[in-house]
Amino acid sequence: MAPRLQRNKGDRRLNLCSLWHIPSLLIAIVWVLLTQAAVLANLPNSSAEASSTGAELLAARLEEQGTSIQLNGRKIPSLWGRWRTANKNRIGISDTTFIRAFGFELLRNSSLQEQPIHWFSQSQTALLRLPTRLINQARLLDITDLTQRFGWQMQVKQGVLQIQTPLAKVVAARYGQQSWGDRLVIELDRPATWQIESQPEGSALILDAQLTPELLADFKPQLSDAVRAINFEPNGNQTRLTIDTSLPIRAWSLANPNRLVIDIRPDALVERDIVWAPGVRWRSQLVTLGSDRFPVTWLEVNPRQVGLQLTPITPSSITLTGIAPLAETARASEAAAAINAGFFNRNNQLPLGAVRANGRWRSGPILGRGAIAWNRSTIQFSRLGLQETLTLPKGQLPLTQLNSAYIRAGVARYTPDWGNTYLTLSNNEIVATVQNNRVIAQQTIETAGTSVSIPVDGYLLVARAYSNAATLLAIGTPVRVESVLTPANFSQYPNILGAGPLLVQNHQIVLDAVGEGFSPAFANERAIRSAIAHTDTGNLLLVTIHNRVAGLGPTLGETAQLLRQLRAIEALNLDGGSSTTLFLGGQVIDRPPNTTARVHNGIGLFIQPNP
Repeated sequence: MAPRLQRNKGDRRLNLCSLWHIPSLLIAIVWVLLTQAAVLANLPNSSAEASSTGAELLAARLEEQGTSIQLNGRKIPSLWGRWRTANKNRIGISDTTFIRAFGFELLRNSSLQEQPIHWFSQSQTALLRLPTRLINQARLLDITDLTQRFGWQMQVKQGVLQIQTPLAKVVAARYGQQSWGDRLVIELDRPATWQIESQPEGSALILDAQLTPELLADFKPQLSDAVRAINFEPNGNQTRLTIDTSLPIRAWSLANPNRLVIDIRPDALVERDIVWAPGVRWRSQLVTLGSDRFPVTWLEVNPRQVGLQLTPITPSSITLTGIAPLAETARASEAAAAINAGFFNRNNQLPLGAVRANGRWRSGPILGRGAIAWNRSTIQFSRLGLQETLTLPKGQLPLTQLNSAYIRAGVARYTPDWGNTYLTLSNNEIVATVQNNRVIAQQTIETAGTSVSIPVDGYLLVARAYSNAATLLAIGTPVRVESVLTPANFSQYPNILGAGPLLVQNHQIVLDAVGEGFSPAFANERAIRSAIAHTDTGNLLLVTIHNRVAGLGPTLGETAQLLRQLRAIEALNLDGGSSTTLFLGGQVIDRPPNTTARVHNGIGLFIQPNP
């Protein structure tokens, strides 16, 4: 049975300085001095060399690509590609996969054509710099030379890129406590890949290294109050490490000797500033607000950049019914990036708010809530209202909603943009079918969930708790619909997404959650947030904000203040909590992917690398 290390209540603390073997360090320093020149000569370290390689990548035709890799037997969804330069096959893997599945750390870059990475690197001057290649859905890192350097074996089999790394072994494990948190150090005989997973209690790390249980016989640390238990499980050539803690963890590597360092601390966010594509910048940072610090991950997008396009995305283009993880929807739509967007009903899996794509009202706005509208040149934020009026022979009837799952007493309208059919949302609905501006059929349906066809050249009028509807909408009655959108200029935008509440407008915080129909409890809640914002530079921000260090997520008011710190002049709150998801290059980048909930819609960013 694998050893399980329980917390020791004693007060004695380990000094981390005692964890490092001084003789080993002296040997390592001498080794670095003797080999530094050779290391630098072999790495693609200069900008000139990287630029030349980048130019070759752009000129080379992509000969093969796939959506999945297999790393040491583990299958992982990942975009990859193969091409040829100078009569040599080159392989590239999505950069976000490198973080999630391999343990590489992407560092700040200054060029679109190369990406510095840290992975068992000896020093900042000996960092690996990988050439990059942008495709529609991802930024690939050319790993051809890296795999040769570390002895990895690669082959493509049945459309899957299979990678096998050399067998590594765990040499030792040490644990210590510091004022900022806890540190676990695993010493290895050679560099090894790893992957972090979230679990109900704490985190798990899968390490591609063989563990000898005997090595842990003397590993009996006194765990802090923040760490309830540490458990090592040998599994053939892999080791599963579980850490029972409520704190986040961060894993990173060191060389000479090769070590995997695992920090358990409240502020474990990896800060990033990466120029990811023309007009797209990937950022993550701890943002201070008063005495609190919030982990914020966002994409800064220049909407004026040629080749970039933002579009609402849903799990299905055929029906509005259905929810799915945002990553699944984004991959299916071939988006390079995406953020979750509007609210929805988890029971019937229908949207609760505005979704307009390519000029089609798939779902109408509700309750005058905040929305964002855009075309290729202009972006606008505002509270949005739609009032439709039905003109009848004996007067006019205000309609309650257009294509909406939000139920109110009165008459609502459903068009083919809602789908081929309408499923009644409540009992005892009166459904009138309209074609050529005339009621051609009427039926009373007693049970919710009954299907009614929507004519492709007409629409349905659905009456709920409206006693006069049967008479007003009798068969043969002529009808005409007029629509008024507020603000009126929103009608010129092909793309609209509603959520709310509106947070910032014209440089000012304009938060009024209750006024937009949200409950006081929602207005005051501290929760993980998603938001979209427009900055004073004209760029769009796709933002996720997670729990403050050692606390809960931001309130709506704090969210507005944090976005103002990111230079937002207009901002809209999106659906949050478990829905909060930011996707880039094939992977979720703001949280462990297995912690994301299924959502109804999102905003997808599409890239044409060579417009």
